[in-house]
Amino acid sequence: MGFSVSVSHGHGLSSQLSSSSLHAQQLSSSSSKSTLFVGFPFTSYASTLHGKQCRSQPHLVVYSKRVSGLEEALRIRRERELQGTKKFRRRPPLRRGKVSPRLPVPDHIPKPPYLSSNILPEISSEHQIHDAEGIAQMRAACELAARVLDYAGTLVRPSVTTDQIDKAVHEMIIEAGAYPSPLGYGGFPKSVCTSVNECMCHGIPDSRQLQDGDIINIDVTVYLNGYHGDTSKTFLCGDVSGPLQRLVTVTEECMEKGIAVCKDGASFKKIGKRISEHAEKYGYGVVERFVGHGVGTVFHSEPIILHHRNESPGAMVEGQTFTIEPILTLGGIECNTWPDNWTTVTSDGSPAAQFEHTILITRTGAEILTKC
Repeated sequence: MGFSVSVSHGHGLSSQLSSSSLHAQQLSSSSSKSTLFVGFPFTSYASTLHGKQCRSQPHLVVYSKRVSGLEEALRIRRERELQGTKKFRRRPPLRRGKVSPRLPVPDHIPKPPYLSSNILPEISSEHQIHDAEGIAQMRAACELAARVLDYAGTLVRPSVTTDQIDKAVHEMIIEAGAYPSPLGYGGFPKSVCTSVNECMCHGIPDSRQLQDGDIINIDVTVYLNGYHGDTSKTFLCGDVSGPLQRLVTVTEECMEKGIAVCKDGASFKKIGKRISEHAEKYGYGVVERFVGHGVGTVFHSEPIILHHRNESPGAMVEGQTFTIEPILTLGGIECNTWPDNWTTVTSDGSPAAQFEHTILITRTGAEILTKC
């Protein structure tokens, strides 16, 4: 489960983060802004022969120059803005359904400390680096989260409500002796996030029935024996169109490519570079407002993981755990947050997909913890 930040393109984070994860609590009805880098267009001229204009058979000489990755990203973004959304047949806009009461958690299940307040906790500045015992606890929490997510995915089909998915997830988590981390986090009213179609993230489960052709991201976090395991996946509901299937596939590939660059000593900025490079090949937008984060005994902490191109400093350390959770869209990356202060949708109504894993940094690579 990610949180929101303000970013300055090409220069990492701006002066401040918004309060905390699941976030957007104080970004209600706001729109993210993006800044484009200046590129250089190709220039074309008519050809000549010995100084004279060729009239019988005109030619075209194209003068090209080497372009940087940022300039190429600009060109692809322009193409996406002009063509991307035109190819997609829009579905009816998402509407909020009825939200049922908060589900109870038995007294014997240990609870995270943030439940004492509905105010979003501050992001912890400490990187979470674990010893052998901590790694074992993280593996247990993340393995449970992965099993819960897999089960939730089996429930995705037309006519099922996101509220039904929430109840099933809630019951499975407490039966395992764990606590559903989103429940009560900054006042979040449910045990899981369910984000459908144009919802980027933090969708609140409600009475809306899933429709044939929908896509839905289910974001599961569990708190087991004092440790959080955090993961999400976008599922297909029924007969999903080709463009949406491709978006979902490429988003998962982006997450995997981001994970592949991780190891002890690697720069955090490599993650965003690798994700952006892959997304740009398909003309998809990489959402900048929502980021990955450190996770462990604390739900959200440093490091902040930017999924877009950036120049943020910092390097990974063996034993460290954090999430990588890119969000890609078929259109623009700007977003609006509903009055519930959580549900965040694309401003242009274009579909969005997200995948997330919690990983452990090792000497030679990264171990995906949220697998079962």
